[in-house]
Amino acid sequence: MKKRVFSAEFKAEIVLEVLRGEKELNQIASAHEIAPNQLRNWKNEFLANAANVFDNKKDKVLQEKVKDQELENDSLYKKVGQLTTQVDWLKKKSEEILGPDWESRFTPRPKG
Repeated sequence: MKKRVFSAEFKAEIVLEVLRGEKELNQIASAHEIAPNQLRNWKNEFLANAANVFDNKKDKVLQEKVKDQELENDSLYKKVGQLTTQVDWLKKKSEEILGPDWESRFTPRPKG
């Protein structure tokens, strides 16, 4: 039997239906072919996290983390660009000084 996966939107819709109290939890669970215990778990999780909807601090912290990550990424991209340029320059100079086959002469070969 394949495990069913429910979207967050679906879970919220069903939990709101339970909270409205127009039908019994068991009736709603039966109508949607969901175990009543699963529906109780969703309801408890929903209620436990309800305050997060109004928590602006969390958004600000997340925005700061994203900004810091973007700055770090920019720095790393610049470093990669700089190192790529240096490697290309070194390869060009090595070929000029040591000849076109320089790489094969200085690349270690497996012993065997």
